[in-house]
Amino acid sequence: MVGNWHPALWRQFEAEQIPDYSDSTGLAEVEARLRRAAPLVFQGEVESLRRHLARVAQGQAFVLQGGDCAESFNEFSTEHVRDIFRVLLQMSVVLTFAAACPVIKVGRIAGQFAKPRSQATETRDGVTLPSYRGDIINGPEFSPSARTADPQRQLRAYSQSAATLNLLRALSYGGYADLHEVQQWTMGFVRNSPQGDRYLDMAERIADCLRFMEACGINADSNPQIRQTEFYVSHEALLLGYEESLTRRESRNGDWYAASAHMLWVGERTRQIDGAHVAFLAGLANPIGAKVGPGLEPDALLRLIDRLDPERVPGRLTLITRMGADTLPQRLPALVRALQREGHMPVWSCDPMHGNTVKTASGYKTRPFDRIVQEVQAFFEIHAAEGSHPGGLHLELTGRDVTECTGGAQAIADQDLSNRYDTYCDPRLNASQGLELAFRVAQYLKARRPLNLG
Repeated sequence: MVGNWHPALWRQFEAEQIPDYSDSTGLAEVEARLRRAAPLVFQGEVESLRRHLARVAQGQAFVLQGGDCAESFNEFSTEHVRDIFRVLLQMSVVLTFAAACPVIKVGRIAGQFAKPRSQATETRDGVTLPSYRGDIINGPEFSPSARTADPQRQLRAYSQSAATLNLLRALSYGGYADLHEVQQWTMGFVRNSPQGDRYLDMAERIADCLRFMEACGINADSNPQIRQTEFYVSHEALLLGYEESLTRRESRNGDWYAASAHMLWVGERTRQIDGAHVAFLAGLANPIGAKVGPGLEPDALLRLIDRLDPERVPGRLTLITRMGADTLPQRLPALVRALQREGHMPVWSCDPMHGNTVKTASGYKTRPFDRIVQEVQAFFEIHAAEGSHPGGLHLELTGRDVTECTGGAQAIADQDLSNRYDTYCDPRLNASQGLELAFRVAQYLKARRPLNLG
């Protein structure tokens, strides 16, 4: 993408959120091992996602991006990966069937191990230690040994990402995603709920459609998309030494690809235009995302876009707004208009999670479901008013029955948060809340169907 770019160029720039490793020799050895490691994703998969995202930018599809706030070494299991895959499958089927809109599925998984921190240290009972920065860097336990940045953790993150991708590919292409099994995707705790009943009713209608298609000679043998699905992975490009070590050059076209994920994004704390993270992402051929918070002015956004997508490649750039339910209506319209004046057509996606985080009296961080819905609804209304396309959702969610976000049809209250509050970082929607949100978004998409799909 940039003629003189190379993966280590970021080291010439100021880098935020990079941990201090006391073991510099060990760090160099780990990065050398990762440079010799097999790529986790491949150029053809990356280009496939970019083509899909180009359709999203043109208003012909929708992207659903979701997964854990931060992946954990201790919580890794087949069931955990399957449940995230399953809830994203359910949500995408709801969106596709109810709104007649193709949905691109992108997980926050197989690499989402690092987390930015607002403070470099944490103090408890008079003891100050480095902040927890995600399992790829240090541990969540409050002890000097756990909080010391350990480069060996990068190797474990790579291995877990490889195992996760193997499982996701098996789930995507091995029959689990078969639309004939749509009724079996519902988790037990979701099944006996209002949205569970609604989902099962929709699943029966899908089954009727499949039977009709098969009677017409349209089946999985002639149309493999009935039996399998495409699923992509993404994470925040935070730990740049790890990302550099897993960057590979494609011999056929000379482009550089991050082999750690199909898509990477730059976060709110690291998107300085003259900073190391933007310098690194600018040279990759992968689809790139950028978080857009309430403090970003239109002129600064235009400069960021010129840095990350100077050639305006279709599907290259996704702008992920994260502003909060009250702030988004005041800040987003000016950004959309500025990009339209300059002829930019990125994918616009809504992250309704981060701007709506509150702390309860009992000390739990949570996100009220009604505030999440309010921000998503405003996102759709603004794009409708401006004549642009609301292209996606970016969610922190899990397939488990956690009690981390209040509200929704389950009516999770503040006093319920302690029941199953399992996150190491930020609160996530559970599968029931994710499905409930999907039904709401399907109505917003359905209302726009004549504009988008003709």
